Amino acid sequence: MRKAGRGSCPYWWSLVILLVFLTQKTTAQLTLISTIDESMAEGVAWLEEAVKAAETSSGLTLKQEVVMTSLDKEEENEQQFCSALFSGAALVLDVTAGGWTFAKETAAAYGIPYVRVQVSNYQWIAVTDYLLQSRNATDAALIFGSEAELDQALYYLVEGSVVRVIVLSGIDDKTTTTLRKMRPAPSYYVILAATDRLTALFNQATMRNLVTRDSRWTLVATDHGAENFDRAMLAASTGVTLVTPTREVCCTARNTQSFCDCDNLVVPKAITLNAVLTLVRTLKAEGQKNVAGTCDAPPDATPSTTSFYTALQAELGSWPGMKWRFDKMQMEPQLAFNIQAINSTASQTVGSWSTDGGLQLIPGFEHSPIRRHFRIGTILSRPWVSLKKGTAEGEAMLPKDPNAYVGYCVDLAARLAKEMKFDYDFRFPKDGQYGVRQNDGTWNGLVGDLSNGVTDIIVAPLTMTSEREEVIDFVAPYFDQSGISIVIRKRQREESLFKFMTVLRAEVWVSIVAALVVTGIMIWLLDRYSPYSAQNNSALYPPNCRKFTLKESFWFALTSFTPQGGGEAPKALSGRTLVAAYWLFVVLMLATFTANLAAFLTVERMQTPVSSLDELATQSKINYTVLQSTSVFQYFENMGAAEEELYRVWKELTLNSTSDQSKYRVWDYPIKEQYTHILQVIVDSKPVLHAEEGFQRVRKNEKGEFAFIHDASEIRYEVLQDCQLTEVGEPFAEQPYAIAVQQGSHLQDEISRAILELQKDRYFEALTARFWNRTERGSCPDDSDSEGITLQSLGGVFIATLIGLALAMVALAVEVLYYKRGKSSHVSDITPRKSLKMVPDKSHVSRINVTPVY
Repeated sequence: MRKAGRGSCPYWWSLVILLVFLTQKTTAQLTLISTIDESMAEGVAWLEEAVKAAETSSGLTLKQEVVMTSLDKEEENEQQFCSALFSGAALVLDVTAGGWTFAKETAAAYGIPYVRVQVSNYQWIAVTDYLLQSRNATDAALIFGSEAELDQALYYLVEGSVVRVIVLSGIDDKTTTTLRKMRPAPSYYVILAATDRLTALFNQATMRNLVTRDSRWTLVATDHGAENFDRAMLAASTGVTLVTPTREVCCTARNTQSFCDCDNLVVPKAITLNAVLTLVRTLKAEGQKNVAGTCDAPPDATPSTTSFYTALQAELGSWPGMKWRFDKMQMEPQLAFNIQAINSTASQTVGSWSTDGGLQLIPGFEHSPIRRHFRIGTILSRPWVSLKKGTAEGEAMLPKDPNAYVGYCVDLAARLAKEMKFDYDFRFPKDGQYGVRQNDGTWNGLVGDLSNGVTDIIVAPLTMTSEREEVIDFVAPYFDQSGISIVIRKRQREESLFKFMTVLRAEVWVSIVAALVVTGIMIWLLDRYSPYSAQNNSALYPPNCRKFTLKESFWFALTSFTPQGGGEAPKALSGRTLVAAYWLFVVLMLATFTANLAAFLTVERMQTPVSSLDELATQSKINYTVLQSTSVFQYFENMGAAEEELYRVWKELTLNSTSDQSKYRVWDYPIKEQYTHILQVIVDSKPVLHAEEGFQRVRKNEKGEFAFIHDASEIRYEVLQDCQLTEVGEPFAEQPYAIAVQQGSHLQDEISRAILELQKDRYFEALTARFWNRTERGSCPDDSDSEGITLQSLGGVFIATLIGLALAMVALAVEVLYYKRGKSSHVSDITPRKSLKMVPDKSHVSRINVTPVY
């Protein structure tokens, strides 16, 4: 609860007035001690009027003494009460709003009757409180017609109203400014005053544009002049709730049943007048005497007051609507109120409220509570808050409509709005920053907007830090898996069909080809000129022995590179020596190629430039940066400053002649200055203004030579969405994320309860699984380190085979054509042949007997 326009705690301004009716030393005169709040100064006149009326009615001689006290002068007031008690008193009458415990206990110690009469606006505040609770209101602005009414209401509010309120006296420029600056803005407004004052205050609220939403205003009248309320101030679409006392309140205040005149009735004055008359009649009937004493020495035997209270209850039996509460020693009027919904032309009864029956709403009437409206500060950052696809940004700013966004914080804000029953829109900081302290002590970004009242709540990936806690309040964390991590781009494989050829450099391949050619020529020369070769000495070797022509020599040198081998080797010793040396060269070269091919393909798949922050700090090939004005940047600044301070202290220890230098005399500085180096690299690389810019810089560097140090959860999300990115090392400097509110805001407790309820329902686990889900990315080509060699890497082998097959087919075609051409080139006689007679050789003549056949 807050009270505006007062310099100190509000209830300390309450006053207690001791009204002492002193008697002479005669039995016909009685003393009454009454207490009353100083703020109700007019109540003193009411008491004086009541005493005179009672004196006339009872025939007793009454004398009074008034002592005014306040709670900030409690010791002085007690002394004044004891001074009055020294002269003697027959009754202690308490008409304060909150009651005076000292007077009650002192009266009981001396056997003096103590009666408290409730004449404050306690029950007016009660009906207001019950009505607000029925509408699920959690906050309201209470505007009173005077300071006295405000101070009286504080006793009820302090006792335990569940509605958080700000209390103001009247409506002027100061109170209007206070209402406009309230964050969050009140959901309901209540004016409590007499009808004339009520009308004037509501008129001022209308002119100052405070009446902006239907049914937000409740008007509570303390008198019976509600029919004089000027409805012309209400627009046709503007309705208010009007609370007025019933006619029975008049009868209770005037202690009559036959005629209840409500015109010009001041309820507390009438109750005071009739209460004093009733008490004096009871004192006279009981023959009550004055009891004198000192507060320092109470009597050993306390006179009984039972008969007085019994007689008082009997006397109250004839007072309609007045009830004796023995637990509070209080005369409590039983009041009742009508509740109506009105606008400029019509009215409808909503319900009623009474002291003994409480709030009774008409079943057929449904009141739609006004939902609170909050401005939620957040920032664009995946996966927390991002624009839906196809949503265009405004010319000057991002759209405020929550339906234009998706993300973790968007879903969380929607769930909180559902649980807490409020409406909201999104507000984004103009500089797009989370918030850091400026040189002049102010804050920018989200934190600055919240502390300055631009927003009511922050629902964003905002880390809890002690510096931010100085200007805003955090609620229970909603995300514990935060921290700082490093993201780089995976090294891009150089896809090539002839990638296996890159295992050896070009000069090595040329050397191998040259060795093959030279070996083929040498085999041909040795076989041609060696006298012991199969070509030159066929007698020493079996027939059809392999002859190494130039073509056959090259074929032997080429096939020796295959597991099948080159076939039959030369026969001469010189040729075999050359072949043996060549085979050794082939074996070593094949083994070297095979081993390097396997290592080359494996290392390409497993190699990572860095694996931790320490390795990143010690290398110079990879640059890196962070997001500006974030806790990550602040972390490295603080760590760098800590290293500088430790170095300064260490230097003082080693150079200070008064210290034992032998303990600190070392050759090297014992603390690594890696954070100082990291901070320098970040400054040189220039921090990015938006997280998306940092991720884009990582993606553009295909060689994986740029890293982005950022929030671990956001990096994890981007890695799950993009196969090109990879997270390096484990997260460090872990801190939770929490929702933030303004300092002292009542929303802190309310949101904390909502967060705890959501945690109990495991809502955050389900929400996290929705956004950090590997299945949404699908499979990446390099997800597994055990993946085999790709076709792109060895596709050239298949191409070479296909080329060989194609060359073979070409060779076949050439052979067929060559063969046919050679066959058709032979000369043949195409003239017709005559029959030739065979001339037998006379040297071989044989006789042939021919037998004719017929």
